[in-house]
Amino acid sequence: MDNFTFYSPTLFEFGRGTEEKVGMLTFLTGATKVMIVYGRKYAKTSGLIDRIANSLRNIGVDYVELGGVSPNPTDTLVREGIKIARAKKIDGLIAIGGGSVIDTAKAIAAGVPYKGDFWDFFIGKAQVEEALPVGVILTIPGAGSEGSGNCVITREEDKVKLSLRTDSILRPRFAIMNPEMTFTITAYNTAVGIVDMMSHILERYFTTTTRVEMTDRLAEGLLMGLMAEAPRVLSDPTDYQARANIEWAGTMAHNGLVGCGRREDWTSHAMEHEISAAYPQVPHGAGLAVVFPAWLAFMAHHKPSKVAQLGRRIFNVDEKDDRIAAIETVASLRAFFSAVLRMPLTFKDLGIENPDIDSLVAKLHANKGETIGGYYKLTPEDTKQIYQLMLAEEQKTPS
Repeated sequence: MDNFTFYSPTLFEFGRGTEEKVGMLTFLTGATKVMIVYGRKYAKTSGLIDRIANSLRNIGVDYVELGGVSPNPTDTLVREGIKIARAKKIDGLIAIGGGSVIDTAKAIAAGVPYKGDFWDFFIGKAQVEEALPVGVILTIPGAGSEGSGNCVITREEDKVKLSLRTDSILRPRFAIMNPEMTFTITAYNTAVGIVDMMSHILERYFTTTTRVEMTDRLAEGLLMGLMAEAPRVLSDPTDYQARANIEWAGTMAHNGLVGCGRREDWTSHAMEHEISAAYPQVPHGAGLAVVFPAWLAFMAHHKPSKVAQLGRRIFNVDEKDDRIAAIETVASLRAFFSAVLRMPLTFKDLGIENPDIDSLVAKLHANKGETIGGYYKLTPEDTKQIYQLMLAEEQKTPS
């Protein structure tokens, strides 16, 4: 196990009716005038914004609204938010929604006090040294942004999708999590969120760090819990306990706990970011359902040991040969994504008939370097092969 620092300052209020506490929690951050950031429908049509506004007014906190955040959020709305926040002298933000909304709020929070272009943070030109406090009311679990210091934004002009990672400064000050607010999420979007959670766990699971049994077991337990609860919530979307277990799993999958003391991978996320940047109709989790099995299929032939371990511990694979066990693991994961979650498995399933793989590879390595990956170093030839695996119904790589 490697040395590590783990700091999680977010206050989590979990359970029924917890959204009623937003006024007091916002007051405790020191904010006096906040920007409420939200998406396109639920926050308004459900009456949630009205309830939040009343809670803020009752505690003496003023507010403005910024709606219209879309999936795969872009820099355009971030820039608009920064401009409004500066003009209105905003000193805090409240994000109502899922990862896209939370990430937009985080980018605004970092951009307001910064004298330059907020995109400087995403390209490594500057480091986030201060940010406005962000609070979250989570309505779409999956991204885990309510418990992390990370965010992902796409620059519209050239479709570059990049992540910004901070240890603590962009972690939300509080996160309100009422599973009842997730009852109306469609089966498809529920499944998309579960894939995202599983991918966050797997990105940390695949490591070159040895003797990390505690975090291996944490990761495996979370995966097994998600796979057990998935069919329950898909058959009954108002099953409170299933929703609660899945929502909390999404937070634990991405708050850093599973990654303590180990090197992480994140290749699959990087490869998916290129897909959803080029084809913004693709939800992030749906793209990951296509990318991750393809990446695993490549690893089954090039570095199978950890893939085999995953299969033996999670899918009851009973095969001593690592390579064969790894191949069986890939098939098992694909079967779960397809049969249980009804997720896509190929580019065609995503609605992409003729993907420009050469362009995806070129942008991937332009953004991430000539070789990428923590578990296995991938060249452009390797990542092209992985993208090509996403064309096929069955994923087989040459020996």
